[in-house]
Amino acid sequence: MLRVLSFALFAGTALLCRAQAPAPGQPAAPARSDLDIPAPARPALGAGAALSPAAALKGAPVPGLAAPAAATVHPTAAPLSGQIEDNVYTSPTGAFQIDSPVLPELGGTVNDNGNVVTFQDDVSTVISIATFPMNAGERWKLQLDGPKQYLLKFFDQYVLPDFARAFPGVTVDKDATFMPHLLDGALLVYAELPGGSMFANKVVIFDPARKLPPAKRGNLVFLHNGYVFVISTELAERILEGTAYTMTPEEENLELKERLEDTVNRMKFLRQAPQ
Repeated sequence: MLRVLSFALFAGTALLCRAQAPAPGQPAAPARSDLDIPAPARPALGAGAALSPAAALKGAPVPGLAAPAAATVHPTAAPLSGQIEDNVYTSPTGAFQIDSPVLPELGGTVNDNGNVVTFQDDVSTVISIATFPMNAGERWKLQLDGPKQYLLKFFDQYVLPDFARAFPGVTVDKDATFMPHLLDGALLVYAELPGGSMFANKVVIFDPARKLPPAKRGNLVFLHNGYVFVISTELAERILEGTAYTMTPEEENLELKERLEDTVNRMKFLRQAPQ
């Protein structure tokens, strides 16, 4: 069913993630301390191919969050899969609308494919939203596991492997936060992605020995109206502020949480998923 967001983000016209098969010898997704869920086998997906919702939940990669996507579109270039009217983006799934969080005046671009949209500007914003209707098999899993375990498994089986393929060495906070009262249940997960910043090209490094810190992203996976949504956003300040950056991990988490909640509050949910 699903084909996420690998929510890659989730630069420029290369904003959305392209799903890629792991290269021979590439490490698998890191193990989670709170879940021991083996990653399912994932068939290779050709560059530029669209991944159907049914294929995604059957073990294909969930692109959109980790690297540039299969379809990337600038508002002035090829048409979007979704629609933008009066600065309001409507998903091609018909599941939601959102006031665009980026402005063209600040270099804002909108890139999408059938299931994932990424908003990015030249200042500090990069947000990806992935949307997938749940098929009968996924609805059955949800009934068996309950929202918390279902979302934990979803993240481990679909989102985390995509990050790991794009950014070897990714680490995830072991204490994911489940929020039962946010829509139909939501899971908040923080991840650090070595070399995964969408703002690295904005930084001038004079000392060749200096390396940028890992990008930090907040990921919100939630259920609503028969869809699974994945929202991912990067804390750009961690990369852009250099030695002036002073936020603690706790402050980083709170800031990412507030930005993700603000994104949810911008969204208008339009309809139930087709059964």
